[in-house]
Amino acid sequence: MHVTRLPTLPHTRRAFVRNAMILGGTGAWWLHAPAQAAPPATRFSAVEHLLENAVTTGLVPGAVATIGGQGQVMWRGVFGNSALLPTPAPMLWSTRFDMASLTKVLVTAPAIMQLQERGLLALDTPVWRYLPGFEAQGKQDITLRLLLTHYSGLPPDLPLDTPWHGQTQAVRLVMDTRPTNPPGERFVYSDINYIALGLIVERLSGLSLATYAERNIFTPLGLHHTTFLPKPEAPPAIAPTQYDENDHMLQGVVHDPTARRMGGVAGHAGLFSCAQDMIHYTQAMLDKRAGLPSPFPLQTRTLRLMSTPQQPPGKTDLRGLGWDIATHYSTPRGDYFPENSFGHTGFTGTSLWCVPDTRSFVLILSNRVHPRGGHSIVALRHDVATAAALALHAHAAPMTP
Repeated sequence: MHVTRLPTLPHTRRAFVRNAMILGGTGAWWLHAPAQAAPPATRFSAVEHLLENAVTTGLVPGAVATIGGQGQVMWRGVFGNSALLPTPAPMLWSTRFDMASLTKVLVTAPAIMQLQERGLLALDTPVWRYLPGFEAQGKQDITLRLLLTHYSGLPPDLPLDTPWHGQTQAVRLVMDTRPTNPPGERFVYSDINYIALGLIVERLSGLSLATYAERNIFTPLGLHHTTFLPKPEAPPAIAPTQYDENDHMLQGVVHDPTARRMGGVAGHAGLFSCAQDMIHYTQAMLDKRAGLPSPFPLQTRTLRLMSTPQQPPGKTDLRGLGWDIATHYSTPRGDYFPENSFGHTGFTGTSLWCVPDTRSFVLILSNRVHPRGGHSIVALRHDVATAAALALHAHAAPMTP
């Protein structure tokens, strides 16, 4: 990747974004220009510079990113490498990523809401009615809505300090989990919530979560590179994450240790996808939410319900049914996207933030944990969103996808 060395900038994030917009960047220009051409200044130069700098400083090995609005792709960029070890490989637009916790909002929450639309469940019904045995250890008052909004009171994850494997063991651990807070009292982001929701999808549909998602979400949307459990020949096209406990590089195998112990398919993690499929998914979702023609397999009113506050009354951590709205996880909103925007992140370095009024979105796909755990990209997501919001406000014409 061509990289232009820029002068040292002030260390504050706000100053960094401001100066990046003045100085410009080159991260995506090579997709459209001859190799020796001077990089053009574009209204997304600040975004390009931020992502370029993240690569050159070692914050991420590489990234694929795109910005959309009003049903159009406004900008896209490819930066750095998909792999540094064991063999370097360039990042490509077609690179597939471990989506990590985006699995929750891309698969599990919509699957639950499809079942709700079909009259097979109700959000304010106790979970144990759909997952017998869940009521053990004081969980009898936890509802589906509390799982979806992370107000269940359950701890963040299943224990990993003992060697367990398989979905049967995961189910046992879910049933044995004791709440750490009374249901509805406090927002605590928990993978257990979505593991349980995934189990409910499987029990009510009679299908594995992977098969259910393929038939009811991916195929209706025409997503050709989105799947659980990538095929054995797929890994070269997938960005690796990090070395596992046996010093093997994870590539095409889910990074999340709980999902990995469950066999690679779980309600909280396990999905793999690419930028082009995520564009199709996001545009279809935002179009359907706006009441426009769209193949998205949920009703408009359901999508609006999912992306507006659904947490218990009086609580200030705002969560939709899956989507984050206003919590300490909401830094991908940046400084300027509106309060009704929503999104989600994934531990591996993925994030999606959406603005319903303008059907805008910012998608960042990276494998920031590569090769040995990586660095936080909380500030990077924030700054990219801030720069993107300012650029979108410029109202330039969209590029051709």
